[in-house]
Amino acid sequence: QVQLVESGGGLVQAGGSLRLSCAASGRTIRTYTMGWFRQAPGKEREFVAAITWSGGSTTYADSVKGRFTISRDNAKNTIYLQMSSLKPEDTAVYYCAVGRGVYAVTGIHDYTDWGQGTQVTVSS
Repeated sequence: QVQLVESGGGLVQAGGSLRLSCAASGRTIRTYTMGWFRQAPGKEREFVAAITWSGGSTTYADSVKGRFTISRDNAKNTIYLQMSSLKPEDTAVYYCAVGRGVYAVTGIHDYTDWGQGTQVTVSS
């Protein structure tokens, strides 16, 4: 079991930037795909971004391509989500998760361990 703790969320105006961090403990994440998901009020949890264990392959939801960047530091057992040009529709609770394997998969069912989330609110 991996424990994940997200941080870096907050309130930001449209067009601003935030950098989310997800610190893992309990087990190393260096051999696993990692992902970010988000959930807005009244909506289902949706995929945002994923990165392979090596960092050599990334996948993004169409809604965030060109604005968000996922990265990882396996030595620190941490993944990041750099968010730029934020829009009000980006408002959600953001969760990091551990994938089942080594590929940049996008389905919720492909992830096994989840953090408790960090709130991101973008005002217009």
